[in-house]
Amino acid sequence: MSEKFKTPRTVSIGGNGKTERILIGGSNPVTIQTMWKEGIDDVTENNEHLEKICKRIFELKSLGCDIIRFAVPDMKSAEGFIEICKNVSMPLVADIHFDYRLALKCLEGNVGAIRINPGNIGSRDRVEAVVNGCKEKGVAIRIGVNSGSLPKDLAEAVEKGKLSRSKALAETAFREVSVFDELNFDQCVVSMKASSVLETIEANEEFASKYDVPLHIGVTEAGPLITGVVKSTLAFSKLLTEGIGSTIRVSLSSTPENEVITGREILHECGLRKGGVTLISCPRCGRLGFDVHGFVERWQNELLSMKKDITVAIMGCAVNGPGEGKHADIGIAGAGDKAIIFKKGQIIRTIDIKDADNEFRKELESL
Repeated sequence: MSEKFKTPRTVSIGGNGKTERILIGGSNPVTIQTMWKEGIDDVTENNEHLEKICKRIFELKSLGCDIIRFAVPDMKSAEGFIEICKNVSMPLVADIHFDYRLALKCLEGNVGAIRINPGNIGSRDRVEAVVNGCKEKGVAIRIGVNSGSLPKDLAEAVEKGKLSRSKALAETAFREVSVFDELNFDQCVVSMKASSVLETIEANEEFASKYDVPLHIGVTEAGPLITGVVKSTLAFSKLLTEGIGSTIRVSLSSTPENEVITGREILHECGLRKGGVTLISCPRCGRLGFDVHGFVERWQNELLSMKKDITVAIMGCAVNGPGEGKHADIGIAGAGDKAIIFKKGQIIRTIDIKDADNEFRKELESL
């Protein structure tokens, strides 16, 4: 980390009941988060829905997710959230807006952390009630700041062009953290999110130059898959290479799985996540001898969930197969009306296209 930025303190997430404890900040690895994108208000009455949620949480964990945040807009959702927390080991975060009583309700369960936006929770005594509840239960708080909840004086300064939005975000975070300092509560994480890459970078750099509170970084409302991946990659790579960011969430108008995979790949390319399956595939062209896109779609999540430190190549033809993919531990490519399976650039089998999935699995399992 550059000397101009503070080394973040360590904050503990989870560890209640059977929930795993994850450490954020300090010298701990950067963690990956996503957000649940469906309602949970029927969970206490619908066991089938509960089981589906728990199964998917396990699958997200296998892909590399460390923490999942759930929106809790009402008491039924709070009860559902508590029920989900009982049934999974991953730390879950309750996302609270407006009604502080929802946070207090969630604290009755094995909540991993509470996310509040003090700007819309209301009076200080309500924020204090949440802080005291978290202090008693040993639960961390994520302080969320965004441009929609800036204090009135800062919002007016931005509107009049007297203050940049990024500085307003950082100043809001400074004010919120000072309240937590007054309350003797240091188990907090801060997020300052903008939909602009530059504003996200500037706000986080400004904060990290003055405070040692761990930062949750993300570009909010980043957009659909391609747009969101581009924005998040640009912002995260700049901040992470400066040592800023203890936990990340890629916000996409897409699935939680795609958010986790994107975050995982960004950390990998920044040299911050080691091990696991590295998947490479060609874009496909007129030499097409193999349905690369279909094969990748079928295999991606399963491959990335495997506990193997290998490189897998999925290529369209023999040109891009054993040649360009020769460093792969295992690969598959088209060869006319056949497919070839290769290891470290050496062709080991030629098979019928219709047998590609089954034969590839056999070779993969032998590694």
